[in-house]
Amino acid sequence: MSLVSHETPPPPPEGYSVVTEGKARILQRANEAFYNKAQVVNRDLSLAVIRQFQRARATEHETEKRTPKNRRMKGLMCATPRDSAILPYLLTADEIEDMYKSQLEHERDDAEKAAKEGGGGGGGGDGGTAGGGGEKREGEEDADAPPKQKPPLKPIRVLEGMAASGLRAVRYARELEDLGCVVANDLDPRAIASIARNVEYNAKCSEDAATRMKRIVCASGDVRMLMMQHEKMFDVVDLDPYGTPSTLLDGAVQTAADGALLCVTATDMAVLCGNNGEVCWTKYGAYPHRAKYCHEQAVRILLASIDAAASRYKRHIVPMISVSIDFYVRVFVRIYTSAKECKMAASKVSYVYQCVGCDTFALQPVGKSVTKGESTKFQPGSGPSVPEKCPNCGWHWNVGGPFWSEPTHDMGFVADVKKHVEGNKDMYPGYDKIHGLLTTVEEELPDVPLHYDIHSMSMCLKATPPPMPLLRSAVINAGYRVSSAHSNPLAIKTDAPAEVLWDILRCWIKEHPVKAQPTKTPGCVILSKEPTTAANWTRVAGAFTKAQREKVTRFPRNPEENWGPKQRAGRPEEGRVGRQGHKKRRTG
Repeated sequence: MSLVSHETPPPPPEGYSVVTEGKARILQRANEAFYNKAQVVNRDLSLAVIRQFQRARATEHETEKRTPKNRRMKGLMCATPRDSAILPYLLTADEIEDMYKSQLEHERDDAEKAAKEGGGGGGGGDGGTAGGGGEKREGEEDADAPPKQKPPLKPIRVLEGMAASGLRAVRYARELEDLGCVVANDLDPRAIASIARNVEYNAKCSEDAATRMKRIVCASGDVRMLMMQHEKMFDVVDLDPYGTPSTLLDGAVQTAADGALLCVTATDMAVLCGNNGEVCWTKYGAYPHRAKYCHEQAVRILLASIDAAASRYKRHIVPMISVSIDFYVRVFVRIYTSAKECKMAASKVSYVYQCVGCDTFALQPVGKSVTKGESTKFQPGSGPSVPEKCPNCGWHWNVGGPFWSEPTHDMGFVADVKKHVEGNKDMYPGYDKIHGLLTTVEEELPDVPLHYDIHSMSMCLKATPPPMPLLRSAVINAGYRVSSAHSNPLAIKTDAPAEVLWDILRCWIKEHPVKAQPTKTPGCVILSKEPTTAANWTRVAGAFTKAQREKVTRFPRNPEENWGPKQRAGRPEEGRVGRQGHKKRRTG
């Protein structure tokens, strides 16, 4: 699980063992500052995404005329404390001085600059010449002046909000190029001591490591306060809390610079997947369904919550990669400033009607935009999108949401990340898992929210499900698109209506009869209707995914048993007895 290294690290202090992941080496002592081996996938994926973000950022800087909108509050309105220990690592001395100037000081500086420029261009010549020179300064001189040079692109500034042992921060510092600094923050004093100890230990491994460790800046405090006090100063914001990130999102969307990458993990899957709907509503502002698409639902709830937080500050998100992995969800989004784009927020989320009898669901957009000529108006969504009763089984609907209903991935970005990972296997200890994950993500239909579980639909009908290649062939032959889903190996994403899927299953059951049920069930009602779409079982090219045809593993097995979250740092081992339902621990 580690990269091959030619370093000869010093022996660890007495009582400690050394954990190696990538190029990082972490000193570990029982239940002190925790190491979660399962989260190697999270850390590897984060490194791959940040590397691609750096390449995209550099390209944008060279080609785009648009400058980042990083206007901050200044003077007396500036919330950044003058004695902030991390501020010199984030801004230049001139930028810091400018940020604390009052409006009066800015006006005085502008007046002095204007006077200096005016005095430098009026010397020599008679009155007519001087007047002509004045006109040139006002008009022609600007046109003839050379174009303003863009300032050079600065190395990225990374905030790791809850650094724990500092493993992620150390990997960022040792493995990322063009890195300005990594601010490793934690509220726990023991974690801060652990970060400092691990930074010191890694610095002893080699001269290069010692140089790179200088990029890590320790910060001790509440990450919410740190983010609120350092507005638009980080190019990458990484939040991996123990549980919900909901209380961190307001600060995260403010501390991210324009175009920055925001990486967020949520491990409270019981809440996001519908076991505690009322808690999900209070934390994320969405009501979840207990449905087979619950893991994709979790991703979409988190994205909607981040965008809602961003909209409050005239900002919006663009998802790059958003995935469900094992016991958590991880989303990577870019943050942009645009009051105009914020008006689209309501059209990017939808309520979801879920039938309580069968697996049928339908989306109801919250808002919509209507464009006539050059005018765009924003209106409530038209509805309802469903009749009073489910047209397939006759049972009633439950309403959930709002969920993010726009694409959850930038497919070009995903392809670039996957290509990089395939060409640099040795850089990623969890290569098999992240390669399989990126492979399934790349094959998903990007514009189809949520998915159907064919085994669940067949169970509703008390039938054996058709082989997946046959089912996919029937959907494609009916004129619709179909793909797999990264969050469920038994799922399909398709733009076919639910009625078409039920028709295909009806045709399958005509060829493979099922036993009659003694009581009226949703499945009985569905089977009592004749199909209007005849299933064509002829195999087609899209029956197998590209990964299946090339025999690429899409859903690799976990490397060992009990592969999942660990207990919270500082909790005694005996405290776990009899508490099977208690949350475990988060990553380092």
